[in-house]
Amino acid sequence: KLSVKILNEKLKQNQDIINKNTFKLIKQNSIIFTHCHSSTVIDALIYAKKKGKKFEVYNTETRPLFQGRKTSRDLKKAKIKNTMFTDSAASIALTKSQKTKKADIFLIGADAITKDAVINKVGSGMFAQIAKTNKIPVYVLADSWKYSKEKIQIEQRNPEEVWNSKKITIKNPAFEAIKKKNVSRIISELGSLSYSEF
Repeated sequence: KLSVKILNEKLKQNQDIINKNTFKLIKQNSIIFTHCHSSTVIDALIYAKKKGKKFEVYNTETRPLFQGRKTSRDLKKAKIKNTMFTDSAASIALTKSQKTKKADIFLIGADAITKDAVINKVGSGMFAQIAKTNKIPVYVLADSWKYSKEKIQIEQRNPEEVWNSKKITIKNPAFEAIKKKNVSRIISELGSLSYSEF
């Protein structure tokens, strides 16, 4: 067992390695797409900004709880150029459309990583598929401790988060699988690895 202090130090060391590996992926003046809110992704972007990389971030609002707003607030605080899109406009954000630029890379966190898929906020799988179709690399930024041998149950959250209506059947899944075939690399403290290498 690890003490809280040692655990926090280890996580910080891991984040430092993730930051350095992510920095290498970001080209000057690139467009980076992300979904939901990931402290790992935010830390890596802030690191890249402080090290002199210039880039813009497109991100989703992430309904129904709007975690994307936290992402936008964090980016604004760090003085990183940012445009937020509605979730249903993610394809416009990823591809060159309606006066947007095509995203160069898709950076996303992970709630869990299994043998076959990355589990993350609902929408992640769909957006990764759009990215793959448009030849936009998908990089998962996560500590290797997110790996799980267990089968992950997808949480169904309270329908009232979406709409307070008793007369309508509402599905509100919290998470979604990103198929491993749509993941370009996993960036962790182990390095920048293919899915099978990870």
